[in-house]
Amino acid sequence: MAKSRIEHDSMGEVRVPAEALWGAQTQRAVDNFPISGLKMPRGFIRALGLIKATAAEVNAELGLLDGAVAQAIVAASLEVAAGRHDAQFPIDIFQTGSGTSSNMNANEVIAHLAGSVLDVAVHPNDQVNLGQSSNDTIPAAIHVAATLAVREDLLPACKQLAKQIERKAKALRGVTKTGRTHLMDAMPLRFDQELGAWASQIRDGSARIKAVLPRLQRLAQGGTAVGTGINAHPKFAAKFAKRLAKRCAVAFVPAPNLFTAMATQDTAVELSGQLKTLAVSLTKIANDLRWMNSGPLAGLGEIRLPALQPGSSIMPGKVNPVIPEAVAMVCAKVIGNDTTITIAGQSGSFQLNVMLPLIAHDLLQSIGLLANAARLLGDKAIAGFEVDEARIAESLSRNPILVTALNAVIGYEKGAAIAKQAYREKRPLLEVALEQTGLSEDELRALLDPASLTEGGIKGPGGAGG
Repeated sequence: MAKSRIEHDSMGEVRVPAEALWGAQTQRAVDNFPISGLKMPRGFIRALGLIKATAAEVNAELGLLDGAVAQAIVAASLEVAAGRHDAQFPIDIFQTGSGTSSNMNANEVIAHLAGSVLDVAVHPNDQVNLGQSSNDTIPAAIHVAATLAVREDLLPACKQLAKQIERKAKALRGVTKTGRTHLMDAMPLRFDQELGAWASQIRDGSARIKAVLPRLQRLAQGGTAVGTGINAHPKFAAKFAKRLAKRCAVAFVPAPNLFTAMATQDTAVELSGQLKTLAVSLTKIANDLRWMNSGPLAGLGEIRLPALQPGSSIMPGKVNPVIPEAVAMVCAKVIGNDTTITIAGQSGSFQLNVMLPLIAHDLLQSIGLLANAARLLGDKAIAGFEVDEARIAESLSRNPILVTALNAVIGYEKGAAIAKQAYREKRPLLEVALEQTGLSEDELRALLDPASLTEGGIKGPGGAGG
């Protein structure tokens, strides 16, 4: 058998692996919850470390914790925040709904590290967890972790993607293509107009997420067990938020209502909803790319995405749109996570939500997935795709829907008849219109010029294009 040691807690003795930094309560959770193998995310562990370090500093400042002990706790907590001890956080996400097991995991690891430095015992509850409970620490950790992930990872990735789309749009401004509604040929537009809509989606998604941040930066810390602040110094919450704000360069503040911050996860649900909206936008862009790249012979074939890997184990030469496909799968996962977070958000009874670890895991996973997907979509799809201008021009020249531009001159019904004849006889629209209208070839070419049609307005006598 592997070497072990005996640890104890209020329920008695527990055998713990000799090399483990955790204690009895963590081990009980490891034994009790062998469910998924999924562990709490790196960002969440980072947030716990930052919270424990900040709490120790505030408690020392308030005269509640010995200075040397506080200093050792701070140092150990910052090691945890930096990721030096992630292997010491083995608890499954499917655990006690308050996240008490993960909170005690942090308390025990930090106590062990601090005690090793001081060469005296540091108590995980009485000293590391002083002025805190799982019921305010875990909600605060969710908010801290999500705030940092959004600010440091997701928003920069979205900003870069929007810039890449806009750069590509600018480069393609002179290329006019067939528009499509209902997947059917429609009036023309320019590539920069089509891609500009994508960039706008991403910028709007970022703005929606930014709008959640002021609420996400409100922290439950200081509410302790039920929101009354029991066992925390009256000044703890304000001092804690101010010190953590300085440490993270983020405007963290105490929640204006600690009962709300602990009993609900409404802000996490709100953020998840905005992440879902961004996922919907990315799905749309990914699918547009897939359609435009389809072929190369029997599909639209408007663009060629970068060839990144063989597309088939049996069909030589086949290359698939792997990045848009991966992005679409990410978005499906994020949308699924939003459903999970919504259900979990409903699971608050009276003073506490009891699905906090699940919310933490899925929320941070969604943020990370979207950030990675946005970067990949920009770097490996948007930046490098090429346009088949000859194919686009050929399709555009045969598009009978251009007859729409003649509505002001010949009327809708006459236009419909010309379009149907052009479809039926597979003839150029210009040729049929020349036969069926009294307009000269020069007049028709001017009215049906695809590039001019992308500017809008009424074409014909009295109109902008007349």
